[in-house]
Amino acid sequence: MAADSRMRTSDRTQFHISGASLKNMAYISMFIDHFFAIIILNYLWMTAVDGVWDPGLTIIYRAGRALGRVAFILFAHQIVEGFLYTRSRGRFLLRLGIFAIVSEIPFDLAFSGQIIDLDSQNIFFTLLTGVLVLIVWESLARYRGVIFVVVRGMALAAGCLAAYLGNMDYRYMGILLIFGFYMAHDRKLSDKIILAGCVMLFGTWSGNCLRYLEDGYTVMELFRTSLREMYGLAAFIPLAYYNGQKGRQLPKWFSYGFYPVHLLFLYGAAKYIGVI
Repeated sequence: MAADSRMRTSDRTQFHISGASLKNMAYISMFIDHFFAIIILNYLWMTAVDGVWDPGLTIIYRAGRALGRVAFILFAHQIVEGFLYTRSRGRFLLRLGIFAIVSEIPFDLAFSGQIIDLDSQNIFFTLLTGVLVLIVWESLARYRGVIFVVVRGMALAAGCLAAYLGNMDYRYMGILLIFGFYMAHDRKLSDKIILAGCVMLFGTWSGNCLRYLEDGYTVMELFRTSLREMYGLAAFIPLAYYNGQKGRQLPKWFSYGFYPVHLLFLYGAAKYIGVI
């Protein structure tokens, strides 16, 4: 059924985008986001006058971070595609786990300047946790009864709690977005856009409230800040032309290794020019 649906989508569209192309777009968006988050943000703080950033560079910074919001939606979408169509979920999990560990020091160096920083864990941990939730959810789908519905809900809640308490990147919003793409896999694009928008906005907003209300921010201030995640909905422009095909994939070592390598590169560049 899923394969037939993917073929019908391919037949309807004249312009096609493969899964490989979506991944490449995600890599570019992620690099832009991290360039501005690691180099430009530190430069803004370094050159701030009485805590005020340069107005012109601030606009450029916000534009760069807006472009970067696209990356995680594309990665969340593609991690679900990988989960559904991989030949071996065991190897899929193993790769995610290995690169979660490998990427942690580059991630901590790039974003905190520390070799180990337990206040934030890299995106591979979020992806790994999301896939584990899907495995448990799907493995229990064959069983009927209220108790199994409750257990499946508890598995999702446990994944969200682990992401929040473990300070994983995107926290429980990331888990919910992955789960949402899984549940809406065969639904219309408009349904996916609405679902993703609600998850990103309210997931980010509630998470920010839990983290920052004690610091003196108001609920509405945190809501306005959370609206920035809505830039990520631009990811649905290429997703509208996704043909359901893998396309010409880059080697797996590059696909997974790009994340820690580009973080080390940006950290080294930031150290070299003296912004950190």
